[in-house]
Order: sequence, then structure tokens, then C-alpha cells
Amino acid sequence: MNILVTGATGYIGKRLIPFLLNEGHTVICVVRDKLRAEKSYAEDENILVVEADFLKPETLKNIPKKIDVAYYLIHSMSNSSKDFESLEERCAINFKDYIETTDVKQVIYLSGITNEEKLSKHLRSRKNVEERLSSKQYALTIFKAGIIVGSGSSSFEIIRDLVEKLPFMIAPKWLNTKTQPLAVRDVLSFLTKAAGNKTVYNASYDVFGPEIITYKEMLLQFAQVRGLKRYILTVPVMTPKLSSYWLYFVTSTSYKLATSLVDSMGVQIIGKKSNINELLNVKPLTYKEAVELAFEKIEQNSIVSSWKDSMVSSGRLRNSLHKYVNVPKFGCFTDYKEREVIDAKQTIDKIWSIGGKNGWYYGTVLWRIRGYIDKLFGGIGLRRGRTSPTQLDAGDALDFWRVIFADKKQQKLLLYAEMRLPGEAWLEFKIEDKKLKQTATFRPRGLWGRLYWYAVLPFHGFIFTGMINKLVNVEPQKTTPTTKNVSYL
Repeated sequence: MNILVTGATGYIGKRLIPFLLNEGHTVICVVRDKLRAEKSYAEDENILVVEADFLKPETLKNIPKKIDVAYYLIHSMSNSSKDFESLEERCAINFKDYIETTDVKQVIYLSGITNEEKLSKHLRSRKNVEERLSSKQYALTIFKAGIIVGSGSSSFEIIRDLVEKLPFMIAPKWLNTKTQPLAVRDVLSFLTKAAGNKTVYNASYDVFGPEIITYKEMLLQFAQVRGLKRYILTVPVMTPKLSSYWLYFVTSTSYKLATSLVDSMGVQIIGKKSNINELLNVKPLTYKEAVELAFEKIEQNSIVSSWKDSMVSSGRLRNSLHKYVNVPKFGCFTDYKEREVIDAKQTIDKIWSIGGKNGWYYGTVLWRIRGYIDKLFGGIGLRRGRTSPTQLDAGDALDFWRVIFADKKQQKLLLYAEMRLPGEAWLEFKIEDKKLKQTATFRPRGLWGRLYWYAVLPFHGFIFTGMINKLVNVEPQKTTPTTKNVSYL
């Protein structure tokens, strides 16, 4: 079958595509930015990558008409837009209007469990999207899931942060809210087995794990899997705002995502029973089994997707990556350094492993201090880390940077800063003529931007020098190297 996957660069979409390919389907991946599409997509003859934005109907003409099944996996956990719900509604309506002009027979939508009268705004929006997607032109299959547990999922990483960092927790009362967590592997099984299956046409199913547990029990069971002793005291005095700040400062989540999660976690998520497990032959894993499986993937360095790579985790970047590929030259400060490369492969491997647990090779303490400062001012800090310790692709999060361009063949990596700054910043590494060229570019915004550059200038001299020396395995030089530390053009 020809299967359309929207949200192809998202947490679920990236994991679903290999399942569909394994079933022998041809997959049409719809992305807003081709730079973010996996390089492997371009190498597979059964994958077609299409650039389109469902908030811009004029771009949808790029989507082919010959489609059998379409997955609607577009949603956001961001609170960044005041008209968030209307944007999701517009997106769904534009999708439906276009998809009705194709040959599609079935649309599959992954939604959230919405059985309570009082719902968070995100769950209200999911419910509204379900109604907007309903059509007489195609069959609609809806799967409603609660907390999804898997390596790289936002809930998994937040719980991991809390459990591994805090032996004792004074936590908000919403930790006593009940839920039914579901392993990401089971979510993918439901989605894959539903494609073209007429028994689930025009039907909606709650999908959930076999246990009803509280968030507190989830934390304690997670600790048991990790072999840790943890103690939790819940108190009623933490307001939603205080709870959001608590999550923000303790975990790797952004404040906006923390707010969304707190809003959702105050609502009990219990699914309605149905025969869907028998219909599709899926036996959901327990919560502990899901956590154990997630750590197997982590230990094998085989995390396929992470919420941290989503633009939801972005501190600044909201537009297409194309906008940031061309580093500006005018009105900018630059710090430029170059060194002879002894072993190009070794240097490239080091560059591709930068950040996260490996650190930045020089002045690690100062990088951490900068991360703490960023966090204090509402930024994302260094806690996002990186999804893979050795691989980088356009769109990946890398501490408080975003990967804009990454190509080992061209021997070039370009990063864009997502920390709080009075301006914009890029960091570029590229090897040309057997030389590593390292350029930090800063485009200031107003007087504060210029003052900021001069304030951090003393640190650049040895941080960036030390970093490039480590990348090419050169010992620190006693004499001052030739650089272009400040050039205001």
C-alpha cells in the first residue's frame, strides 16, 4: 500500500516508518522541512519525502494523490501560541480538505484518552481534532493513548531525571493522579496493524497498558528497575505554577512543556475497555516491562527518536531550518580559528560526539555555568543533552544548540544557539584544505547584544582555543594563536 505519514520527524512518526517499510509498504513522509528528514529516507526507494505545511494549504499540492492509508500524527505539547487550539483545528481541517481529494481509504489518528469531564486544553484540542477529521470520503480509525513510555519520550525522560537525581522528593499532589501507561512498542503495534484493516474502520479505541497506577507509583517502580531507593512525600501546597517550576528546574524539560504536562497530569487518564487487543492481537506490556525495554535501547545507543529533538523543546527556533543555514556576515561579531588537521576522520568523529556526556572538550565547568545561567533566565540550559552519543542530523537538539546542518562527507557541522541571548549565535566546524576551521558568529540585538559580546569575549580566547586544539589533538600553545577574535562587520 501507499501510506502517508504526517509528523514524520516526530517522536512516533520516526519510529512508525521502519515498521511500515518492514511490512512492504511504500511510505510518503510529509515534513515541514526537508533538512530535518532522515538521510536514510533519501536512500530508500520505498520512501518519498514531501515538504508541506498543513497550516499553509498552498503547499499541500506537493502530496501525491495515490494514497491508500494516511496517518495523522500532527500535534504539539507547546503552550507557545495563545491560539494553540485554533491552530491545531486549522491544521486538521486543511489536512482533511486535501486528503479528501486523494484516493485515500483510511485515516488513522493517534489521539489522547478523553473520558473525564474536565480535560486539559491539550486533551480538549485532541478531542476537537477527532471531530474535524471525521469524513464521509474515508474511514477514520482513532487510537486514544495516555502516557506513552519509551526511550526518548517526554514522560520517560522526565521521570528518569526525577528518579536519578532526587533520593527524596517533596512533590505536588498530582502525583496521586491515576493513569494507564502504555509502551511505545505497543502504540506502534496498534498503528501498524490497523493499516488497511477494515475491522477497525470508522471506530475509536482507547489503548492502554494492563495496570492502573499513580504517577507516584510510576516513579517508585522506575526506581526499582534502576535499583534505587527513593522516597516521595506529596504535599497539597504546590500550585500548578509552582509545580511547573519544580519540573523545569529539576528535569530537562522546558518551562512551556512543563506547564503543559502539569496541566495534563492533573487529569485522571483511565481508558474504556474494548476488544481492540484481541482484534489486532496486541498484548500490552506492563509499565516495568516498558521501562526495562527502554533501557535496553539506551544501553545499545539505539534510541530512534526523542522529544528533545522536537521543536517543542526549542528555546528560540520556530521556523524552517533553511532560514538559519546561511550564516550572516554583516553586522556580526565573529571568533574564527583554524588548525592543521592531523587525522581528519578522528577530528570529524570528535566533532560528531561533541556535547552531552562528552562535554565540549575544554572549559567544561564554564559551559556548565553558562547552562545554569541560561536555566535561571528561563532558557533550556544544558540538560537536553543529545539523543545519540555519536550521530548527528539536522534538527537534532545538542545541549542548548540545534543542529542546522550535519554532513560528514562535506565535513561540516553547523549549530544554532537556543540559549537565552540578546541576539543570535551560530557555531560552525568544517574541514577544508586539511585545516579545521571553527567559527563562532554572533549577531547582536541592540546595545545589550554588543555589551554581551564584549562581556564574554575574555572567555572566548581560551575556551574556543582549547576546544579546537582538543579537536585536532594539539597541545595548548604558549604563544597567542592567530585568530579573528573580534570582527564587527
